[in-house]
Amino acid sequence: MRSLLFVPGDSPRKQEKGLEVGADALILDLEDSVALAEKPKAREIAAGFLARMRGVAGRPTLYVRVNALDTGLTEDDLAAVMPHAPDGIMLPKAEGGLSVAHLGGRLAVHEAEHGLSDGATRILPIATETARAVFALQSLPGSSLRLSGVTWGAEDLSADIGAETNRGEDGGWTAPFRLARNLTLMAAAAAEVDAVDTINAQFRDLDGLARECREARRDGFVGKMAIHPAQVAIINEAFTPTEAAIAQARRVVAAFAAAPGVGVVGIDGEMVDRPHLRRAERLLARLG
Repeated sequence: MRSLLFVPGDSPRKQEKGLEVGADALILDLEDSVALAEKPKAREIAAGFLARMRGVAGRPTLYVRVNALDTGLTEDDLAAVMPHAPDGIMLPKAEGGLSVAHLGGRLAVHEAEHGLSDGATRILPIATETARAVFALQSLPGSSLRLSGVTWGAEDLSADIGAETNRGEDGGWTAPFRLARNLTLMAAAAAEVDAVDTINAQFRDLDGLARECREARRDGFVGKMAIHPAQVAIINEAFTPTEAAIAQARRVVAAFAAAPGVGVVGIDGEMVDRPHLRRAERLLARLG
């Protein structure tokens, strides 16, 4: 997935709009965008949207961001949406593998109750929203077969550590948040799942978003979350491999297939080794 667009769980209009902008995934948000008093209504609206979209061909992947495990609200969220088979659950304020495994156990119960395939519901944790979570990133690999990726968050983390801001004067992340970003990338690689970059809250700064997307793609992220429909096209463009990159990846794979067992092959006078093969295979796998 290249683009993952947040839409409020209590807004049918924004949910329908989200279907039109080309996002690879919609995240129906039951957490931050919904006031406490409105959460029952948001659960009902999100459940209705999932029910209408179930089985619709060509729709985006549908995730639901539930409330954090320590809020006492998670089970009500799951009870509302799981009968309608969301593709995945986004877990905010996840603190490593224990949080993911805990959610996975709950999902298994709901899947059994509603006749869903065991393990069908994927988990995408927001894995850096507290200092404790940053230290627990190393426990994500092996935590659950449901793990579909790892993403990170800066807004809640800034509050948790007492930072005055999370961005410098140049618009880039300050050092603590670069650390969280980089460790998220490493955790995703260690878990052999996709690394998804966090939001850019400055939704009118599309040039800044494009720059941030290019940097994220360069470093190894394969997608980015969005908070506004206008961000989706820029994210999709940045994370869509070029035809030249796809062609080169296919050449690398073909060259190694033609010489099984070797560690290095030559392509156009350049020596290409197995790390290049792995990178090429990952790129082609993302094409579906």
